[in-house]
Amino acid sequence: MSVAKTSEIIASSPRGFDEAVKVGISRAQKTLTNIKSAWVENQHVEVDGRGEIQEFRVHLKITFLPEE
Repeated sequence: MSVAKTSEIIASSPRGFDEAVKVGISRAQKTLTNIKSAWVENQHVEVDGRGEIQEFRVHLKITFLPEE
């Protein structure tokens, strides 16, 4: 029987949502082992005063198997 845990991460990128997801997973791998999946719970953009997108942000939930 396996037990899975989740960790929440907020990541960002100036290039797009896909890149923000990759940044978040890459960061999670520095402290979590056995990552099995991730899902985007929320996403939004930061906009400057001219209405141009400055940053894409994602709220991720990372699922991993803890070490036994």
